[in-house]
Amino acid sequence: MTAANTEHITSSGTRAGRAWLACLGVMLAIAGIVFTVVLWRSYQRAMETRAWIETPCRVSSSVIISEHPTPHSPTSHRLALKYEYNFGGASHTGTRIKRVDGPTPHRDKIDALAASYPQGRTTTCFVNPAAPDLAVLRHDSKAALYSTWFPLIFVIGGGMITQRAIFGRDQ
Repeated sequence: MTAANTEHITSSGTRAGRAWLACLGVMLAIAGIVFTVVLWRSYQRAMETRAWIETPCRVSSSVIISEHPTPHSPTSHRLALKYEYNFGGASHTGTRIKRVDGPTPHRDKIDALAASYPQGRTTTCFVNPAAPDLAVLRHDSKAALYSTWFPLIFVIGGGMITQRAIFGRDQ
């Protein structure tokens, strides 16, 4: 093998390696951006309900429902709740505790939630002034904001990998 052939093989191998690293860095950065946007949007949704109008309401029904979604899945529990409130001169019925409610396998959590909202209890709900039929009893957590640092590490790391692959020196 001549010196020219060796130089060509080394040079093309370096270009392929750099292209691979650049693609890897871009993909890591994109994944980090996507997850950062998802967490930011979750935080914004949690903040939306904090601007809704605080309104008195009365729990009209509070029932724990336990079910098996599939034959081999564990029992899941949820609180089927209805509450009534007046907003804008009209009577409304709400069913949401938080903006996104889901079943849980932890019966003790649902029991505690049911104890917080027994039938007949007067409490406060938060009503969306733009859509008065939409109300919640509790605000969602702002924890998504405190987690955005993690995917940002992938954005920074992916950017650094890409920058090094494209503009770095040969070793």
